[in-house]
Amino acid sequence: MKNICIIGSGSWGVALAINLGLIGHNIKIWSFTEEEKNLINNERKCKFLPKAKIPENVYCTNSLEEAIEGTDIILHVTPSKFTRDTVKKYKQYITNQIVVICSKGFEKETLKTLDDVMKEELPNSRIAVLSGPSHAEEVSIEIPTALVIASEYDDVNNMIQEEFMSKSLRIYTCKDVKGVELGGALKNIIAFCAGVAAGLNLGDNSFAALITRGLKEIVELGEALGGEKETFYGLTGLGDLIVTCLSEHSRNRKAGMLIGQGRTIEEARKEVGMVIESIDNIEVAYELGKKCKIDMPILNTVYDILYNNLSPKEAVNRLMLRGKKSEF
Repeated sequence: MKNICIIGSGSWGVALAINLGLIGHNIKIWSFTEEEKNLINNERKCKFLPKAKIPENVYCTNSLEEAIEGTDIILHVTPSKFTRDTVKKYKQYITNQIVVICSKGFEKETLKTLDDVMKEELPNSRIAVLSGPSHAEEVSIEIPTALVIASEYDDVNNMIQEEFMSKSLRIYTCKDVKGVELGGALKNIIAFCAGVAAGLNLGDNSFAALITRGLKEIVELGEALGGEKETFYGLTGLGDLIVTCLSEHSRNRKAGMLIGQGRTIEEARKEVGMVIESIDNIEVAYELGKKCKIDMPILNTVYDILYNNLSPKEAVNRLMLRGKKSEF
């Protein structure tokens, strides 16, 4: 059994803590808030996961030093926009722990993936990425889920696979860190678009077209940024895309649906009540698409919905009436 630190007490961090705690690992969660710490320690609950029960071997603290001290593995599970600042606060306490990125997104200011951010801040640490189709609401109640661990180090992949697998979590290994990172970040954008389609009451035909053509845009941009094509057709690409586009658990889909119904970005943020990675990711991916000179009509259209006052209904017309072309 391992001593595991989880940086972040949101729904995904707590869902991972529950599963790893049930296996028998000793878990320490770092929380930014006193309220969440007390709820976890005293009531064994998470406010984001009302059906979940937190095991007794999961402990929460507001001290980064206490959370990290004596651990073997650190799971970083904060929103992407807080990643660098949070790592700067705790990197002084790291000794030889493996650091696993469990967040999905980009650093907006630099257009960098989170593994690049981690490598800059923790040049002497071994970094891995854990991703895949995994709603925290389901993982927290032990619904079977398959994930991918990606690291350039074989022993890291093998150790995480060995220690994390259970009847609820199946772990596959991969060495394409960049592809796994990009699949997890970019699929949020298409999930947001799926929400817009839901808000407009479009049908199954529209969703099938959106997912298929959206995947094409993910693959082309992902390859241009260093990912391997095959990765985007696996769990962290197509798999994560399907679950996030079609599930009502998805906060990105819900935010898109609210926009499709005519709400503003701020109204959507307020109603969802949690960080919406896709909105920031859309800006980053738009800039990366221009930089790589890739044709991304879905991405460009949703960018115009958010930032150039394009109405969702007109956006659909614009996509449907684009110039004629071959599928491949």
